[in-house]
Amino acid sequence: FQNILWSSHFSSLSSSSAHNQFKNTMLTRAFLRSTQSVRRNAASLKPVFAVRALSSASIIGGQNLSSFGEPSPSLFPVQPLGASQSEDQDAPLRSDIRTMGSILGKIIVENEGEDIYEKIETMRQLAKKWRGDVGPDRDEASFQELASFASDLSDTELYTVSRAFTHFLAIANAAEAHHRIRSLKETGLDDGVAGGGALYPKKDSCGGVLPDLLDAGIPADEIFEALSSQSTELVLTAHPTEVNRRTILDKHQRIQEILTNSDKLRATGGGKSFLEAEYDKALWREVSSLWLSDEVSRAKPTPEDEAERGTLVIETVLWDAVPLFLRKLNATTEEFIGKTLPLSSKPIRFASWMGGDRDGNPNVKPDTTRKVCLRNRVKAATLFARDLEALSKELSITACSEELREIVGDAREPYRAFLEPMIQKLHRTKTWAEQELAHLDEKMQMARHLDNVSVDEIYLKKKEFYDELLLIRSSLEATNNEFAAEGMVTDILRKVSAFGLTLIPLDIRQESGRHEEALDCITKYLGLGSYAQWDEEAKITWLCSQIASTRPLLRSGVWNEHPDVFPQTAVDTLEIHRMIAEQYEDSLGAYVISQATHASDVLAVLLLQKDAGVKEPLRVAPLFETLDDLNGAYDTMKKLFSLPVYMGIINGKQEIMIGYSDSAKDAGRLSAVYAQFETQTNLAALAEEQGIDVTFFHGKGGTVGRGGNPALFEAIMSHAPRTINGQFRVTEQGEMIQQNFGHGDRAERTMDVYTAAVLAEKVTKRDSPPKEWTDLMTELSDVSCEAYRQIVRYDDRFVPYFRKATPELELANLNIGSRPAKRNPTGGVESLRAIPWNFAWTQTRCNLPTWLGVGQAIEETMKDEKKAKVLHEMYQGYDSFRTMIDLVEMVLAKSEPDIAKHYDDMLVDDAKAKELGDEVRAIHLATEQAILGITGHKRLGANNKILERALLVRNPYVDCMNILQAETLKRIRKVDAGEEGILKDALLTTITGVANGMGNSG
Repeated sequence: FQNILWSSHFSSLSSSSAHNQFKNTMLTRAFLRSTQSVRRNAASLKPVFAVRALSSASIIGGQNLSSFGEPSPSLFPVQPLGASQSEDQDAPLRSDIRTMGSILGKIIVENEGEDIYEKIETMRQLAKKWRGDVGPDRDEASFQELASFASDLSDTELYTVSRAFTHFLAIANAAEAHHRIRSLKETGLDDGVAGGGALYPKKDSCGGVLPDLLDAGIPADEIFEALSSQSTELVLTAHPTEVNRRTILDKHQRIQEILTNSDKLRATGGGKSFLEAEYDKALWREVSSLWLSDEVSRAKPTPEDEAERGTLVIETVLWDAVPLFLRKLNATTEEFIGKTLPLSSKPIRFASWMGGDRDGNPNVKPDTTRKVCLRNRVKAATLFARDLEALSKELSITACSEELREIVGDAREPYRAFLEPMIQKLHRTKTWAEQELAHLDEKMQMARHLDNVSVDEIYLKKKEFYDELLLIRSSLEATNNEFAAEGMVTDILRKVSAFGLTLIPLDIRQESGRHEEALDCITKYLGLGSYAQWDEEAKITWLCSQIASTRPLLRSGVWNEHPDVFPQTAVDTLEIHRMIAEQYEDSLGAYVISQATHASDVLAVLLLQKDAGVKEPLRVAPLFETLDDLNGAYDTMKKLFSLPVYMGIINGKQEIMIGYSDSAKDAGRLSAVYAQFETQTNLAALAEEQGIDVTFFHGKGGTVGRGGNPALFEAIMSHAPRTINGQFRVTEQGEMIQQNFGHGDRAERTMDVYTAAVLAEKVTKRDSPPKEWTDLMTELSDVSCEAYRQIVRYDDRFVPYFRKATPELELANLNIGSRPAKRNPTGGVESLRAIPWNFAWTQTRCNLPTWLGVGQAIEETMKDEKKAKVLHEMYQGYDSFRTMIDLVEMVLAKSEPDIAKHYDDMLVDDAKAKELGDEVRAIHLATEQAILGITGHKRLGANNKILERALLVRNPYVDCMNILQAETLKRIRKVDAGEEGILKDALLTTITGVANGMGNSG
């Protein structure tokens, strides 16, 4: 998705007199005088971040990619693009960034003064000089001068300069995100497709995949059946990797909307000076508001806050984007297959962990989940009521079916008569949920002002609401109103399928140890001994007998009467299951057990649900996270499938979650990838033997170190053959939610890629890798794991080094998530969550979790000529292996050992720890050579021109952010806790800036 090509930067005035003139003029008033005045002034501007024509002969292949003139602070420059520029796909991107950079530069001069601007420009110039104008040459003196310059900044200046770089990177990212969609639309127009409203004719879009599959000889009926029955469920999680405030993200989204509207205006031929001026003013307002806003989160969010932010993307984007995408998917299906996508199809669905994930988060209480579920019902009822009111205005039709007429009688406008009680029922549903919330919050005064609504008067079951809407659609079809039937009512029906009356179902997640603790308390209370001390067979025997029994173990609530037996953590676990029993249909999804290692871990949750009175037990998904868990997963599931009690409960369906983050943290990237591949392959075969329909739930993060892959289509196609089978469940975490779904066009594109990939994976025949390859992968995995653990686990220098050389300790104090950074507050690196683990290494540009162990394994294998040949064959023909190698290469290209060394020089004072840093960087460089030896590339990323172009211009800005961050960390560590002052703000700003520059955080 990366497609940045920047050569445009902040702009300031070119002479001191011009500076003074600007400084004596209020920013907004100056702009509002007239757009023409701004354009005249633009001629006297020079760039604050000076324009550099990218002489890319040694990098790109000799093409002079861009040559820019003076930036103009208008989206509609007086001088249109020349012929050569109009043929350059990225010229509009550079123009947008020039415009916004120019505006931001003026705002900084106006608000902070010329001196700060000069400091920003000095740092940028020094970073550029260090990088070298052309090629990889480094001016080390410039680097030292850059670090020295940062050390001379005051604390306030550190913060302000960091803000400047951070905001520029962020608005450039906003322009880039917009440009990706703009380029796709232009591609579609070139092929004559986008104008018809269908999907893009690309290999990773349904608009390209469907014809490709047909051309490959796959029968149309087989493709249609697969598409109609497949399902991708995207699970939104509140992992704290989104470091931007919601307020700032909203402004970025509005900037993208302004860019979109400006494109539309230009497409009509322009010349509308009033509208052009209005869009320019709107852009100035947003960029100015960005600078004048506080981008730092001042309070740690609660789990309810996180849930509120998470569902906002559904309310503001996905509510309309999902039916629009399904409409386009239907058009694509009709075009290529000649059939209409069934209304019952659910190719895209959403779920959430926000408010339900309590693993290691003591802040998520039973009432937290109750409140989030109720608020989601309030939102769903509100949104559906709004939609039905709009539908009622549209359906003034007087003719209807006999079935509908029997219900509405002789009403002149039957559809409106039918819809009115539905709308009122939705309003009552909203009132009921608010009423229940008021009781939970003990706001009895508020509750008394609400109507006393009972559950008999509201919508609780999705089927009832869906069937009523279906009756409207059927009536329209029966009375020859097919176009009306295919309109808004169809969109609402698809929203009901995608979101239901609960907006988004919540998964419950808790670690296995909590369930064992609760059962241990129960057995002790009942005089049966200590459940925790029983062996596995004894646990299974007792659990199965209790699950089969009709007698309850405990009287509900008895745990509250015996605090001497039931500690608060056990009480919470039991109360969670009582809460589950209270929930209405579709409020909850799966029950995920983290740190699952045995069959008894799964049975324990089933028993706790049964004893709490849960009528329809939540499906229980064991999460296999560490390398040992993955390797033991087959035996665990085989044992479960051998138990008649268990098989009677699951009804032929099983969900299994695969942990990508923790397995990589435990064993290194290469070993984790292969363990995940093998585990899924073996479990899929086991499920097939037992006649069980298995769905794998993929717990991936945004970074490569946590299972992420920006090449989404290729990532799905590289999964183990016959393990997806049209059912794909995956987490969307942290900053990835905003990146993938924060804007309607991007959300549509993301859903399109997921749908196309799951379809292609299902119907494309893919062979399992030959034994020679899997044997070598096993060997590589063992060597890699040992090399990784030799440093991370066994080297006594590692923990002190990690905590000194990265901002790991400081990350825990930032207000970017409700969950503690560690499962065990007193534990070491082993208890550190995978998110801050990756987050910290990403910030220093070391990216250790992604590559450590990979190079050593390859280097060792390449010593054997025969194995080296097989390794090259694997890179060409083994999708999973090639994808892993390519991703490691990409991360190495984005890494910067010199920057990582600077952190060591600034922050690590222990000589032994410093030695380890040197050794790590030596391994890093050796890994680069090992990767190049397999890929055959002359330099890292040589096959990814987009990435090379992006890094060529990104690096100087991110370099500055790293220098500022290291300086900030050094100062923070010299002051007492609570005395950090503005330095704490500066640190969070640099973290945001590095994340913006690198494209991800944790």
